[in-house]
Amino acid sequence: MGNLVHAEPAELLAVIRLRRGVVGECRRVSHIVPLPATGPIPTELVALCGATILPSQAEVLDGIAGMPCEACLARQARRASLQLR
Repeated sequence: MGNLVHAEPAELLAVIRLRRGVVGECRRVSHIVPLPATGPIPTELVALCGATILPSQAEVLDGIAGMPCEACLARQARRASLQLR
């Protein structure tokens, strides 16, 4: 186990995509969505790419499945690299 000097509360991230029938199959990509650590789920979910998704139109995935949103992946990689600095 490594040295743990300072730990911050982890941000909750969910992987979601629009339900079948809400949009065409080519738009059902896996988005990464930050969620509040406490309290209710917001009425609108905003993915890292900026896409706004209504919870009633979304399905939560166990991980990235199908086609990932490339913009969400790129922004998450950038956020992770900034946290390491």
